[in-house]
Amino acid sequence: MKKTFAMENLDCANCAAKMEKNILKIDGVRSATVSFFAQKLVLEGDDARWDEIVKEACKAVSRVDADCKVIAK
Repeated sequence: MKKTFAMENLDCANCAAKMEKNILKIDGVRSATVSFFAQKLVLEGDDARWDEIVKEACKAVSRVDADCKVIAK
């Protein structure tokens, strides 16, 4: 499954890079792109683990920047 999420309060490109790096480590993630300029996350992962992947990705974002929120489009 592949889905695009809006990012709210994403403050810097460095934070986006750290978030992307951490999300790519999640089991079942095929690809992840966090764009500071577009304020979005494009996530692709296994259908069977999709809900768990999204939950873990949100946690990874919060660990880098507690004020940043992932919002389903």
